[in-house]
Amino acid sequence: GAAQLWFMEVAPHAAVSETVEAARQWPEARSGGAFLNAVLRRVAETASPGGHLPPEAIWPPWLQAVMVDGIGYAGARRLAAAQLDEPVLMLTARRDAANLADRIGGRLLPSGSVAAPPGSVEDIDGYASGDWWVQDAAAALPARLLAPAPGETVLDLCAAPGGKTLQLAAMGAKVTALDRSAARLRRLSENLERTGLSATVLTADAETWRPAQTVSKILLDAPCSALGTLRRHPEGAWIKTAADLARFPAVQTRLLEAAAAMLAPGGRLVYCVCTPLPAEGLAVINENLERLGLVRQTVLSAEVEGFEGAITDQGDLLTLPSPGDGCDAFFIARLVRQEKQVN
Repeated sequence: GAAQLWFMEVAPHAAVSETVEAARQWPEARSGGAFLNAVLRRVAETASPGGHLPPEAIWPPWLQAVMVDGIGYAGARRLAAAQLDEPVLMLTARRDAANLADRIGGRLLPSGSVAAPPGSVEDIDGYASGDWWVQDAAAALPARLLAPAPGETVLDLCAAPGGKTLQLAAMGAKVTALDRSAARLRRLSENLERTGLSATVLTADAETWRPAQTVSKILLDAPCSALGTLRRHPEGAWIKTAADLARFPAVQTRLLEAAAAMLAPGGRLVYCVCTPLPAEGLAVINENLERLGLVRQTVLSAEVEGFEGAITDQGDLLTLPSPGDGCDAFFIARLVRQEKQVN
């Protein structure tokens, strides 16, 4: 109720009545209608405190501390401030992104993504014909950095809901998309059908599944805390706990081990997570490179036009929201399997 009154410009009578009605559905608050009514009427007469709060106040205190510790105060503030703006809808074109931008009245970003004008997704020209799919500009970078050749076999591990699978298929790769969630893979299959692209879709656990033979290109979009997508999923800051975050590095390490075992000597592996926290990105890579016989393949500025400033000192990518179109926070590392196996 206070959020509606202070930040959403809801009429006082509506905010008060709807909040009291909502409380009736919650046993612990059912008898507090008169109290809520009185408090919210006082709130309606009080100036909003929004102008006096830092952006990171949008998160619970424990998350503020985790973010500042992980990416510094400036980075945490950028992420929090991004939640205060409506995210721009980003599209990836099946082909000819410049033409798509012209057709829909959008803007072509240097990275190749298209910023769409406001409106319903289904009403944008080319939806029914599968000319594009919704995909954040940062989320489109891992497949571009994998850069498979036409006809080359690619494994897309933890593939659902499938934006990267579609990219790889549009590049002409022979893609096997693997995910343990059959429900999420149904959405991937629907998008393949809508776009007219093809891939082999398998329901399996990437930790234990293995291909008949090793492959030269693998994309691993590992499960993570998803803290880089809070601008589009702000509820994540309040439904997650520190304990939830702590479980991911072990899962990510096991998946990286599995991906390395599937990768042919000299092959390329792109590891990415939609979170900026080092524990789920940089640390997972640094702690396992030598053990798994992997080496970094540094990301070059020419490969990530528009994201040159996201290249880290180690040669990975760490995208953070920026003014204008913005993007999700992603950590991306490009790795190569050494020709000679390391025990």
